[in-house]
Amino acid sequence: MLVFHNSLLKLHPSVDGNGRKRKYNDGSQSESSQAPSNLGDDPTKRPPGVKAAKGVCSKKSIAEDQALAQFETMCSIKEKDLAVKEKDLAIREKDLAVKERVSKMSLLDSLISKKETLSQAEEALKQKLLTEMLNN
Repeated sequence: MLVFHNSLLKLHPSVDGNGRKRKYNDGSQSESSQAPSNLGDDPTKRPPGVKAAKGVCSKKSIAEDQALAQFETMCSIKEKDLAVKEKDLAIREKDLAVKERVSKMSLLDSLISKKETLSQAEEALKQKLLTEMLNN
């Protein structure tokens, strides 16, 4: 039995007497404990069924964080644009109200300054415009 054990040690120097893999003096394990790698392949490419390292997961989260940041930036720009458009709309509505008031005032002025007698429709319009201008 001892002869068999000694011959086994000669064949596999990386295994010590207890059946455990022996570590070398530099701290690395034996070649048989390392996963076989093809030097020509991409070092991040793994065979099917092997889980990816944690570093790849963190890269995905970084990409997702960047996408989220871009989306939030785009949303904030859109919100600012919407606020500007709402302000423009409010200004246009005020301008339209002022223009309408000015046109009504000029129409009332022309009806008041008329020398001839006013028709029934003109008199009704004059009264309507007068009450409207006095109420505002």
